[in-house]
Amino acid sequence: MKRPLQITLLALSGLGVLHASLFSDLYLRYVKEGMRPLLIASGALLLALAAAEAWWGRKEEAGARSEDAHDHSGTPKVAWLLLLPALSLLFYAPPALGAFTASREAPKTVAEEDHFDPLPATSPLPMTLTDFTQRVQQDREQAIKGRTVQLTGFVTPAGDGGDGWYLTRLILSCCAADAQSVKVRVHGVQAPPTDTWVTVTGRWHPSGALGTKSASAALDAHTITKIPKPTNGYTDAVPLTPLTPR
Repeated sequence: MKRPLQITLLALSGLGVLHASLFSDLYLRYVKEGMRPLLIASGALLLALAAAEAWWGRKEEAGARSEDAHDHSGTPKVAWLLLLPALSLLFYAPPALGAFTASREAPKTVAEEDHFDPLPATSPLPMTLTDFTQRVQQDREQAIKGRTVQLTGFVTPAGDGGDGWYLTRLILSCCAADAQSVKVRVHGVQAPPTDTWVTVTGRWHPSGALGTKSASAALDAHTITKIPKPTNGYTDAVPLTPLTPR
């Protein structure tokens, strides 16, 4: 690969990484929030390497003129394809994962809990999808029974021909490649368009024995509210303050 192309690739890659991590929140589409310092350092290092390569190129240029005059080798055409991912970070960042990914994998297994604290008296009770699933399938005291809860996620079609649709969250261990989904099936209201972020209020949909693995993580919805997509959509966070229900 010729030196000008090497320099260009290093510089564009560094600028792309810094654009996604230092000057915007685009990096949250691909990695966890805690990786931001590493991405910023990587972008700065790539720019430093591009500057160093350019400096050494000028230094060697005078002594290499006679050799270059007889060098007819060209840059392999495939090398130019490396420009595409570098340019994409600057001008067209791929979208975050959503329903397309979630609909093609089974929900992750939630962690086992040995003890549950008493639930607050708040109604509706804001909960994460993980907390709701754990209460439904593991809480022998059945504290969730009869409680009105409030859950937030994005819409994923059920895809199995059954009733309802899924309220979904994607969670990262490291990056988008290892994303896993947490899903709660929603009954009683028509599904908004796929990938729409919503807050749903309702009660547990009786199916199976509450407090055991046979219980379904499902909700009979009373209200549904469209909300803006969170900046960091790869967390199973407590619901945002709801807007006017539709």
